[in-house]
Formats: sequence, structure tokens, C-alpha cells
Amino acid sequence: MSRKPTVETRFEQGLFAARWLMAPMYLGLMLALAMLVVVFAKELFHYLPRTFSIEADQGILAILSLIDLTLGANLMLIVVFSGYENFVSKLDTQETVDRPEWMGKVDFSGLKMKLIASIVAISGIHLLRVFMELGKGGPGHAPDLVTVKWMIALHLTFVLSGVLLALMDWLAGKADKH
Repeated sequence: MSRKPTVETRFEQGLFAARWLMAPMYLGLMLALAMLVVVFAKELFHYLPRTFSIEADQGILAILSLIDLTLGANLMLIVVFSGYENFVSKLDTQETVDRPEWMGKVDFSGLKMKLIASIVAISGIHLLRVFMELGKGGPGHAPDLVTVKWMIALHLTFVLSGVLLALMDWLAGKADKH
């Protein structure tokens, strides 16, 4: 006994199919990831020849720059994999031996916690770089006190946002158990 699709059924099928409109965005993020790889390589090859001649603090700043780029790339991968699996389609990689453990298990709540944690880490690295620049060079080289205060306020806002998101998830989890 088959029924002809109603307008509502066709509309819902269209809505469901519309999830594929996100696929080009994830492809765009993969291209942006390739851009990050190029920027990372450029930074690395900029500092490698200077390894034995740069001061320790300059070396640390170079490494922090590479870590910052790596965290950004990790964040993009998490968003692409989790977003695609949560909103578009499951990745068919079950046969792959080196499939990361978290793939297919990060829900929207986990995704937002990973996102805010990455943002806090990236913000912290930028703040550390600014602190290391204080007192170096001429007046035009070092960041001014107002900029440092704004960066600290922004970093603390990210930290507070992360704590509040975690608290909301914890409260929602406790409410689901009742």
C-alpha cells in the first residue's frame, strides 16, 4: 500500500537534501587548510636558516607561531569532520586503520567545547607572544598598554565563555538524567 507523496513529504525531503549545500563549504575549508600548510611551511623555512643565530626569545616566538598555525589547522579539521558527520553525511572510513578515535563520536556539544578550547589556546599563544615583545625594540615596535589590556580582556572573555559553555552542558546533562 504505497501512498503518493504529499506536499509536506516532498518539502521535508527537500529540506533533508538541502544538507548537501554545506558540502562545498567543507571543501572550501579543506582548501583553506591547504593555505595554512603553505603559510606553515613559509614560516618554518623562514626560521630554519636562522636557527643558530637567533636569540632564545625569538626562537620561542617562532615556535609559538608554528604552534598557533597547527592549532588553527587542528581546529579546522575538527570543524570539517564533525560538521560533515553531524550535518551532512557519515564518513565511510570504517575500514581505515588510522581513523582517529574521536571521529564519529563528537556531537554538537563536544564540537563547541573543542572549538572554544582551541580559541582559548590560540588566544593564549597570541597573548604570550605580546608579553614576550614587551620591553623589546623601540616605542613603535612593542604593543601599547591599551592593546595589551584589550587582549587580556578578550582572552578572559574566551575563557569565561568556555567555562559557561561547559557549565551549561553539565547542567543540561544533569537535567537529562531527571
